[in-house]
Amino acid sequence: MNVLLLSRYGNLGASSRIRSYQFLPFLREQGIEVTLAPLLPDDYLRDLYAGKRPRPLSLLAAYLRRIGALLRGKKFDLLWIEYEIFPWLPGWLESLVLSKGTPCLVDYDDAIFHRYDRHPNLLVRQILGHKINAVMRHAATVVVGNEYLRNHAIKAGAQRVEILPTSIDLARYPLPAPARNETFTIGWIGSPPTTRYLHLIHEALAEVCAHGQARVVLVGASEPRWQDVPHILHPWSENTEVGEISGFDVGIMPLENNPWERGKCGYKLIQYMACGKPVIASPVGINIQIVESGINGYLAETTRDWVQALTTLMSDAELRQKMGTAGRTKIERDYTVQVNAPRLAAMLHTAAGQD
Repeated sequence: MNVLLLSRYGNLGASSRIRSYQFLPFLREQGIEVTLAPLLPDDYLRDLYAGKRPRPLSLLAAYLRRIGALLRGKKFDLLWIEYEIFPWLPGWLESLVLSKGTPCLVDYDDAIFHRYDRHPNLLVRQILGHKINAVMRHAATVVVGNEYLRNHAIKAGAQRVEILPTSIDLARYPLPAPARNETFTIGWIGSPPTTRYLHLIHEALAEVCAHGQARVVLVGASEPRWQDVPHILHPWSENTEVGEISGFDVGIMPLENNPWERGKCGYKLIQYMACGKPVIASPVGINIQIVESGINGYLAETTRDWVQALTTLMSDAELRQKMGTAGRTKIERDYTVQVNAPRLAAMLHTAAGQD
């Protein structure tokens, strides 16, 4: 089977790398050949994370490349689309392409529809508010990362909806020895735009770190400008991320409880747990399914919850080890490429009408 992958980004984009690219070697073994046609180049993300405005000519070139890829679409058995074909363009363009005969599978690991239907600009809401619903209806299969996204796809009228959890390649995550830090290390990994969630627990971090017994290590973050929380910033790299997480004593994932956040798929937690780390997370969306509070970590809502969870883990290395082991076991069972690649292959075959 030949598949054209219309991803949003190249390998630098987390959503594209995790939801599709890392599966490609496994799919090839199953006789599924995937041709890559990313929309936005890695330079776009580098500029975005550096706070630079997108270059208009670069965006125009990206959309022209996408049109060129679509003109070759008829020779493929399936279009595998990340989110949508043309971001921020009217839905009738998507419908025109998707009605041309080649079946498609569309994948979502974010509530991308809320960028349109909850946009502050009324005109955007009116023109684009129902765009993603139309894409979902045209797709032979809609693949989603959690129940929130699944429920939306069903309400949108999708023909077939499948849940495929965000996964890690277990071969990249050998179980490390327990971290041996002199200072209790609270770790977070992410991207500059998501650094804002850390401010939700600033007060808790300041209290836990007040007497020099704890510190925070941030991987891939922008500078949070904390004066009362000792912290270290490390740049993100695909080659070093597992090693960075392995140096944490606990991994954290604070989130706001809003519709956009309910569409997230818990990748940070999955990475922490794959590295054998206990986790603390806000009880939002899929976090509630991934974190079994008291078993592989804690769900924390208030500042007091966060302080209690952090101090409990800080004072008990044996508990950290026990929770980390439980988390690793859960990841091995449900959240790996090795487990989910055969499921993805079956979804692709079904969407192409080859089941």
